[in-house]
This record gives sequence, C-alpha cells and structure tokens, in this order.
Amino acid sequence: MIFTNTIVQGAPFIDLERRADQRGFFARAWCRREFEAQGLNARMVQVNISQNVHKGTLRGMHFQAEPHGEAKIVSCTKGAIYDVVLDVRPNSPSFLKWAAVKLDADNHRMLFIPEGCAHGFQSLTDDAEVLYLMSEYYSSEHSRGLRHDDPAFGIDWPLAVTSISDADRSWPSFDPHALAHAGT
Repeated sequence: MIFTNTIVQGAPFIDLERRADQRGFFARAWCRREFEAQGLNARMVQVNISQNVHKGTLRGMHFQAEPHGEAKIVSCTKGAIYDVVLDVRPNSPSFLKWAAVKLDADNHRMLFIPEGCAHGFQSLTDDAEVLYLMSEYYSSEHSRGLRHDDPAFGIDWPLAVTSISDADRSWPSFDPHALAHAGT
C-alpha cells in the first residue's frame, strides 16, 4: 500500500500496489503492520456498507465523541464518491482544515479518517456503494455531526445536494466551545 499524507494530520490517502497480469490484478487492501508502521490506528472492529441511490446524495459530517472516538478506512466499491475528512481536533496543527479525494470502484483508493475528525461524502454517481472499516463500535450517545455547508469550514462540494437526511441537514452551525464539550 502507498500512503500519501494530506493537509489533515494523520489522514492519508491510500493507494493499492497492484500486481497485474493478463488475469487482472491482485493487491493488499489491509495490513495491520503497514497501518501501525504509519502510526495509524490498526484496530478495526466493525465493517459497514452505505448504498446511495442517487448522484448528489450527501452524508456527513459525522464523528463519534470520546471515549468512543473512531478511526475509519473508507473505500468506494461501486460507482464514485467525493470523500472528505475535516479535522475537528482542537489541539491539532491542522484544526479546521479539510482534505478531499475521489474514491471510485476503478481507482480502489482509500481514505483514512483518524479519531477526532469528521467525515462525509457525496455520491458522484447513481448507485454508489461505500465500504467502511471502523475502529470502534457505534455508540448513538457519542454520535456527533457538523453541517456539511458550514462557512466555518468552506468545504467545496462538487455537486448540488440532491438527497440528505433530516439529521444531516439539521446539525447546528460550528461552535468551537460546543466542540470542546463534545468530548473530542
């Protein structure tokens, strides 16, 4: 695997090292030792799939507060998405910075989302499917979110939003004081 640092500290893009021949290719998509060597959380306890019917669907910006902070490894197994990581760790040198990458079924690229960072994506195609490896079990009491269109972040989404949940639409505007009390 090839790890490429982003502007968000500890949130690299991950590309596969393909071994190709006439049959296609083979590549390692997960290796605990390689993630640990990069200083990344390599404890994955849950795998989730998100199916997104319509192009323009937006999910995010989500994270879990401590003591249930979660790291994620995100890939797109069908279609394409615009994947975003937003640093909401108040003591991080990349606080409030974000990075984005196109993940799709052809490039097989992945994005690592560290604990304390919010994550969201927008589907670039109909029927986009996203696979997440999670370092922590879901805890509804610790589930948090931020507005995808909050001017405090200035995330540049590529498409008009065609579908978004009521919960994602109704997250409050960014308040750094509330974030400090959210357990991050």
